[in-house]
Amino acid sequence: MTVEAAYAEVERITRREARNFAYGIMVLPRAKRQAIAAIYAFARRVDDLADGELSMEEKRNRLRELDYALDAPPGGDVMFIALADARSRYPIPDGALHDLVDGGLQDTEQSRYADFAELDGYCRKVAGAVGVACLAVYGSDEVARAETLGVALQLINIVRDVREDWELGRVYLPQDELAAYGVSEDDIAAGRAGPEWRALMAFQASRARAYLEEGLELLDSLDSRSSACVATFAGLYRATLDRIEAREYDVFEGSLRLSPLTKLRIVGAGLLR
Repeated sequence: MTVEAAYAEVERITRREARNFAYGIMVLPRAKRQAIAAIYAFARRVDDLADGELSMEEKRNRLRELDYALDAPPGGDVMFIALADARSRYPIPDGALHDLVDGGLQDTEQSRYADFAELDGYCRKVAGAVGVACLAVYGSDEVARAETLGVALQLINIVRDVREDWELGRVYLPQDELAAYGVSEDDIAAGRAGPEWRALMAFQASRARAYLEEGLELLDSLDSRSSACVATFAGLYRATLDRIEAREYDVFEGSLRLSPLTKLRIVGAGLLR
């Protein structure tokens, strides 16, 4: 398969699978868009393995094989063809890609987080690493801000996906914070969005917004189209958090997805920034 065909496939994967990612990268020039799609396709592969139906042992074996393949890419794998070309064009750090796999492995080994320090370490692997990998494509050296922004988006995902994560046997909300606000895992299982739950989630949302604002200082170091891309990501996640807050943090019932029209409006706002 040619490199161009491989890029076409990872872009298809991004359009099909990404809830917000595809809307952000649509504003990038072609070469950058292709490279970001290749990074996304790799991250998607990690997520699909960690969240899939294989046994835990098989998941770990497959993830370790994926990690090894970063240094010795298999021939004929479309995602690796695109990613290898992207890595040849841009200084995408090897460490960030390995960290993504480490995050997937962590999901097979840990399903509860004692406190925010533990959760923050996990978020830096699964989302901060994506920010760092993409930063090399955008063209900036603001690694800490890119990592912080990635963590912010992951924190919003955690707030949004409580029900979905529970069904996978995971609770990402820190255990000490659940206890401090008087929320039990039985409350999560039952989908109880009472006063204690709302207070806990308001705290989570406030922290996510603080990380988001700090991470968005990254925009000043980017060219106009890369800045529009990142501003779009952030705008989409901020709008999701706004919707959660408007529903008084009841994330258990009904869709929290943004409409295509809302997403396009946020893309436009990013371009006009």
